Amino acid sequence: MSIDALKSRIPDYAKDIRLNLSSAAKETALTEQQLYGTLLASALASRNKEVIRAISDEALPHLSEDAANAAKAAAAVMGMNNIYYRFIHLASEKEYQTMPPRLRMNVMANPGVEKADFELYSLAVSAVNGCGMCIDSHEIELRKAGLTGSEIQAAVKIASIIHAVAAVLDGEDAMAA
Repeated sequence: MSIDALKSRIPDYAKDIRLNLSSAAKETALTEQQLYGTLLASALASRNKEVIRAISDEALPHLSEDAANAAKAAAAVMGMNNIYYRFIHLASEKEYQTMPPRLRMNVMANPGVEKADFELYSLAVSAVNGCGMCIDSHEIELRKAGLTGSEIQAAVKIASIIHAVAAVLDGEDAMAA
């Protein structure tokens, strides 16, 4: 499956999403590894099998095995961290902020790609999962690494588009069932 096949499944009421998907795959603000890693991590965060299949078919030929694994690892570890840190941020009881999380996150220290690329994938997944605390943390690290606002915005736009595609397809599939 390809991004073009995915676009053909998006109904006319979501034409804007279809058009945005076309532009997301051609984003020029990011390196090739950043673009395809962000696409893959965002697709995995979407949890939609069709989106994951299409995006991975498109992205994997452009990524080294290490970069593909880093995108997958970002989706996995942020799936855990985004829930935990969103709870810490939203809970009225501040005691939780003083407790050590005791969650294994070793991949963050050695993701197999440049730290900035892994942070970008993690930011995209954190945006999909809605964790403000993680978004802030990854954005700070990306700025320290020298990424521009345009590059950071590009990753979040990709995440938002991939999430919207998944939501549209999930809705269509639910209505057809």
